Amino acid sequence: MKSFSENIAVEAIDSGMKVTQTTLPGVLLLEPSVFTDSRGFFLESYNKQTLAKLGIVDEFVQDNHSFSLRNVLRGLHYQIRHAQGKLVRVVSGEIFDVAVDLRRSSPTFGRWLGEMLSGKNKCMLWIPPGFAHGFVVASEDAHVLYKASDYYDAASERTLAWNDPDLKIEWRLQAPPIVSEKDKRGVPFRSAEVFD
Repeated sequence: MKSFSENIAVEAIDSGMKVTQTTLPGVLLLEPSVFTDSRGFFLESYNKQTLAKLGIVDEFVQDNHSFSLRNVLRGLHYQIRHAQGKLVRVVSGEIFDVAVDLRRSSPTFGRWLGEMLSGKNKCMLWIPPGFAHGFVVASEDAHVLYKASDYYDAASERTLAWNDPDLKIEWRLQAPPIVSEKDKRGVPFRSAEVFD
């Protein structure tokens, strides 16, 4: 499988948010307008109307907050039923965020995309349902927040092998990753349950 990490189109919308269509259809890199002064900064991290203009009309039902140390690799996770769209951002630290297209009908089925998200660049990644998601922490630690479009469902959660030799994800590892026991048991892409 080829890696895809180059963005293909940039569009600005009237709200001032910069939107980049990535090489995976439906995955968007969002850069909100940041208003800075001597006190600090302000940004809108979520605006239902702004996202709707981009075609993101999913209702978010759950917010998640993950804290991880350097070299922690989480993923690649997805739910085969109750598939979740995720709006991912980093409030402190830096991660390499990865999405893998698991939609059999997609022209980019089995391809991956990686983006650096950080508290400094304040970018967000919209990953629609039908993708596996994971990240590795590139800083001393990182606080990752993401909105999910469906509730967590343990019975339908699946884990794709983060180091699958067919996917060949270039994780930008600085050292051997710290991976949970569950994630070490991730299944290969060739035998993974996927979406239609």
